[in-house]
Amino acid sequence: MTDHDAAPDPGPGPDPGSGSGPAPDPDSTGLDAVLSEVGPRLRRIRTERGATLGALSAATGISVSTLSRLESGGRKPSLELLLPIARAHQVPLDELVGAPPVGDPRVRAKPIVRGSRTMYPLTRQPGGLQAYKVVARPDGDGCDREARVHEGYEWLYVLAGRLRLVLGDHDVVLGSGEAAEFDTRVPHWFGPEGDQPVEFLSLFGPQGERMHVRARPKGA
Repeated sequence: MTDHDAAPDPGPGPDPGSGSGPAPDPDSTGLDAVLSEVGPRLRRIRTERGATLGALSAATGISVSTLSRLESGGRKPSLELLLPIARAHQVPLDELVGAPPVGDPRVRAKPIVRGSRTMYPLTRQPGGLQAYKVVARPDGDGCDREARVHEGYEWLYVLAGRLRLVLGDHDVVLGSGEAAEFDTRVPHWFGPEGDQPVEFLSLFGPQGERMHVRARPKGA
């Protein structure tokens, strides 16, 4: 995957009477063909995951201009460039260079523990919609119920237990199978209701991406 230097010395010629010269190097020809397909494949994988060049740059430490030249064929790929891209997309290196796919769609992400909450990432792309399965325990949540605000939209779907959502002037409790959507610029807090843990799905998307499911306050 590196630039070729000058052709090597072919060495002594063929034995007299052999009737042929040195055979062409099929490995060199095949490698050039593989490398020529890497750029379009990088662009396809990135766009399929909804990631921008800026988001991929932030995840890999590779400049946007270098990523752009890789995708357009203006920069020859190397291991130093392809390895961080493969890690960011969480795909095997073989997938970037066109080897047969491994066919394993499972997300192998480590749990993220924040106080009494454990979050399991369910998405692999560095940009776009992010999904987590969250297990929130009552221990400790009562100590930090400060409402927070930030850009974006969030969606919650309760798998098991009861989830309390404080959103602006609303204070609602969601049970198993119920969902909520809200603008995260509104002050909000959510956590287990009562003394039992709650399991729920949390989806967070950039500004403007919305799902049309809502939980309403009781009696509304």
